[in-house]
Amino acid sequence: MTTNEQNLNSWLRDKIVSFVESSKENSLRDKRSEKAWESPLVGFSKGTDPLYPTIKKQIGDFYWTPINIFYHTFPDLPVEFEKVNVVCWILPQTHRTKKQNRKQDRYASESWVRSRLFGEQFNHLLRQRVVNVLTRAGYHALAPANPDLEKWWEHPTHGYVSRWSERHVAFVSGLGTFGLSDGLITPLGMAVRIGSVVTNAPLQPTTRPYTDIHQYCRFYNNSHKCEKCMRRCPTGAITPKGHDKIKCRQYIRQIAPEFAKKYKLDQLACGLCQTKVPCESKIPRIRD
Repeated sequence: MTTNEQNLNSWLRDKIVSFVESSKENSLRDKRSEKAWESPLVGFSKGTDPLYPTIKKQIGDFYWTPINIFYHTFPDLPVEFEKVNVVCWILPQTHRTKKQNRKQDRYASESWVRSRLFGEQFNHLLRQRVVNVLTRAGYHALAPANPDLEKWWEHPTHGYVSRWSERHVAFVSGLGTFGLSDGLITPLGMAVRIGSVVTNAPLQPTTRPYTDIHQYCRFYNNSHKCEKCMRRCPTGAITPKGHDKIKCRQYIRQIAPEFAKKYKLDQLACGLCQTKVPCESKIPRIRD
């Protein structure tokens, strides 16, 4: 197995795809033993990409760029900013999970709740798997979304924000643009989860096929004629002005968990704005 610069991207992508497709841990843990995620999409970005400090400036000094978190984690390494890179992946919901959630108009379906609980547990396992693979190959790596590192703040403009946003990492890594609901519209749609790892492995960045942060959203690019996610939101947190994170968070934390108990699960989940919308499983045609 070779991990030189010429084939490192492909080698790491294959590792991620293979683990998602073959691991028994990729499961909803239901009676059907159904997978939590379909085959993933993988992208890469440079830690020195100018978009990262731009995002930090918009959110606040507490926000981590890849370089910030890398040298916070490995303070004894020589400072070589240009060697810090990011690998990011998109985990798409299964056809059945999306179909079940389309039928809901107030609360998440059982399979969606299971994907939020057991699927995210697998996503964390995948993060650690990627860290371990890179470490064994002789590089340093970390997963910023590790629960031990993550912390949330209430921003006066952006609502609740954390030190690390995997949606923004995916945007920088060429994997998608934001919608009216703040979800990321990817080539596999918006019904996804995202993971990422920061490393000093010499990865090559993915070309971004877009120039605008909302380029794939029909609302912003079709004279506000979509608004499907607005109508799907059970709490009115999505309006033409954008996504009210505080109202959304209150619903998910105070109301949604009570309904999840019906499935004998203790989990925060909704996802209605990610299903039964034009961007559920693809980049929608602007005038679809």
